[in-house]
Amino acid sequence: LAPSRRRPPGGRALLGIEQLVDNMQEIHPTVVAAVPRLFEKAYGRLLDQAAQASSLKKKLIHWSVGVFQEWSAAELEKGGAGAGLRFKHGIANRLVGSKLRARMGGNLRFFVSGGAPLARDLGLFFHGAGITIVEGYGLTETAPIIAVNYLEKPRYGSVGPPLEGVEVRIAEDGEIWTRGPNVMKGYFKKPEETAEVLVEDGWFLTGDIGKLDDEGNLYITDRKKEILVTAGGKNVAPQPIENILKMNKYVSMAMLVGDRRPYIAALISPNWENLLAYGASKGIRTTDKNELCGHPQIRRLFGHVLERLNSNLSRFEQVRRCRIVPREFSQEEDELTPTLKFKRRVVLEHFESVIDEMYAVKKDESECAPDPGEAD
Repeated sequence: LAPSRRRPPGGRALLGIEQLVDNMQEIHPTVVAAVPRLFEKAYGRLLDQAAQASSLKKKLIHWSVGVFQEWSAAELEKGGAGAGLRFKHGIANRLVGSKLRARMGGNLRFFVSGGAPLARDLGLFFHGAGITIVEGYGLTETAPIIAVNYLEKPRYGSVGPPLEGVEVRIAEDGEIWTRGPNVMKGYFKKPEETAEVLVEDGWFLTGDIGKLDDEGNLYITDRKKEILVTAGGKNVAPQPIENILKMNKYVSMAMLVGDRRPYIAALISPNWENLLAYGASKGIRTTDKNELCGHPQIRRLFGHVLERLNSNLSRFEQVRRCRIVPREFSQEEDELTPTLKFKRRVVLEHFESVIDEMYAVKKDESECAPDPGEAD
């Protein structure tokens, strides 16, 4: 996509995810390749608009979101939607879907998503709104695609079946191995590194953890090196839980910690626009980010965010505590890759003292605690 032609006072074109929707309205693209962060931002913006709308409009938007997800799940996974659900989908499409498609330029055939996992509910929502997202998976070493969803019937939550001629198998430890004409011959002049990833009979070790379903669709759980192993020996894949957290309107980004620790915790970078609005509605006068992050009412708010999250997780996966950090994780700080995935080692180094303090405090002392009803 070309940069937006709108220019701020300094004269530079507006770039980045925040301006991408404006770019799309100018260019009217038919196919767009993006990372999941774009879809999270677009979804979050819709919920922000709902929060600022009248009570009736807010209810209609949230109702439409639920209908889109229910309709897509029925169409793609259950043999088709019934007459009643199709009727509701038609109404939701007129109320929300048509406007969302217009915001995306009006000519879009489909999105291609890669670089990081796409949350299943997010894929279902956009599909229901008439915006199909095709998710694929691969690495540079595999030229670069291993598997991709079918455009006609994507299976959200998975990256689809392997390409024709490409084999995939799951090792005993859950690692994804692949073999085929797309796999590299080796790293240039690096025989030792090549031997670590290319093994018997040409199988390439991806370093990703996943599974195959009965229909041959591949599911990516996490990076092998990023699995958290608690002090109790439980393995926790952080990315799926982080993706759920990011669906909350008060959360911009979240990174789980807990390797060799007694339980799982989280560093959360909030959605400042929504958090400041929440603070103002509760009579919290400060707009200082450090003060806001430490305010007892804000901690209670995020405590309830965790309570809702944990209600659908196994006990050993539950996020027991969190810390709200007063800035975004960023590429400038070397904390994110170009595809906006965490460089976890760097984040752990940058927030080492915050993490140590989080695990050191006594129960109920300066920790996120529930505040029912406040995290919707």
